[in-house]
Amino acid sequence: MARLLFRLGNVPDAEAEEVRALLEAHGFDTYETRAGFWGLGVAAIWLRDEGQFEAAREALDAYQQGLTERVRQERDDLAERGEAPTLWTRLRHHPIRMLLVAMAVGAILALTLLPFLWLISR
Repeated sequence: MARLLFRLGNVPDAEAEEVRALLEAHGFDTYETRAGFWGLGVAAIWLRDEGQFEAAREALDAYQQGLTERVRQERDDLAERGEAPTLWTRLRHHPIRMLLVAMAVGAILALTLLPFLWLISR
């Protein structure tokens, strides 16, 4: 019976390709499913042989640990050079997006707190 190995939802294409190549290099028998037009399905990589699950999981865990270390090192290098993205650099580069996010946060807070403020003012 097939077993879910790796969900592809919100995974960058480059990372998904690396995972596919890793699984193929280790000779795991896998197949993929897509989320479909309405997004109701599961976009994932499935392992056909459940007996290979532990070995496949170990290979994926090792890959993800290496990826975490690589991304953390890249972030640290950017921070050392002073090029790491901060709130102010994002605000400068994407002012409209940041304004819309701030407005959405304000609207959510207002809708959440408005009933309580209405009860207090009574």
